[in-house]
Amino acid sequence: MTGKKLLALALLTTVSTGASAQRKTEVTEPVSVQQPADGRFIKRKVAIGRFSNETQYAKGIFYDKANDPMGKQALDILSAKLAASGKFLLLERSDLATLLEEAKKGDTGLATIGADYMIIGSITEFGRKNTGTSGLFRSTKTQTVEAAVAVRLVDVSSGLIIYSDEAKGSAEITSKTTMGMGGKADYDATLSDKAISEAIGQLVENIINKCTDKPWRTFFLNYDDDAKLIAGGASQGINQGDMFAVFTKGKKVKNPQTGVMIELPGKRVGIVRVEDTAGDTPETEFSVVTYQQEVAAIDPAHLENYYIEEISK
Repeated sequence: MTGKKLLALALLTTVSTGASAQRKTEVTEPVSVQQPADGRFIKRKVAIGRFSNETQYAKGIFYDKANDPMGKQALDILSAKLAASGKFLLLERSDLATLLEEAKKGDTGLATIGADYMIIGSITEFGRKNTGTSGLFRSTKTQTVEAAVAVRLVDVSSGLIIYSDEAKGSAEITSKTTMGMGGKADYDATLSDKAISEAIGQLVENIINKCTDKPWRTFFLNYDDDAKLIAGGASQGINQGDMFAVFTKGKKVKNPQTGVMIELPGKRVGIVRVEDTAGDTPETEFSVVTYQQEVAAIDPAHLENYYIEEISK
């Protein structure tokens, strides 16, 4: 083997050994506290404020805006897709008045829970058309439905719209006849479902991403020798062993450019570790925690000055 080949082999061996050592070092480095560590997700509380039909489709003389079937259809589709993602606690708002009335009849209280985000949506375009060909021996007919949906995602804590977008969807079905033989389909009502569903499906991923841009946050419920409790429990994905950072609330100032009150970043003072969860419903759930002091002890007389937040990855 020549001297040049020996030198190249030695360099290659050195580089490979160094890369292996580097990979080994990366694996054995201490892992910082992450929440959650196994890829789980702390669910955000989301309410769909309304979903209206802003088109002129199917709006006759007896049209009832409060019971628009297309608006309710779009709301149900969006709710189903958000629920299927497993990342949200969906709060009822469209039928809240009915729920409150039923609770009153049953002489039971209905505890409503505040949302982190509210979605407002509308169907902005909707139409259907028939196209096809007709020949001596063969003919085709295609039914097409097109829909456009717009949504706004509002951060309830600030009232600011953090995401707004529009998407379009379409669905079609084709029937063919040959020598007079074949299917002859009337209008397929399920095409409207499919077109609206396709449009909403394009927006769901962006809604999820926007809701998770901001770390999940909660607050102390109690802090004494008997129990240290924070709001939130199993239904939001909190499990024993999860860790969250504790912050003192930052100062609130008015942004002179926008006129909006904003909260400045708080100061991290410690970490809480979840020891157990309890509660029957999202409204009553809580977690028992232990506190690991980093900077300062918690002042039990002023728990309103603190918040607990998931640790950034």
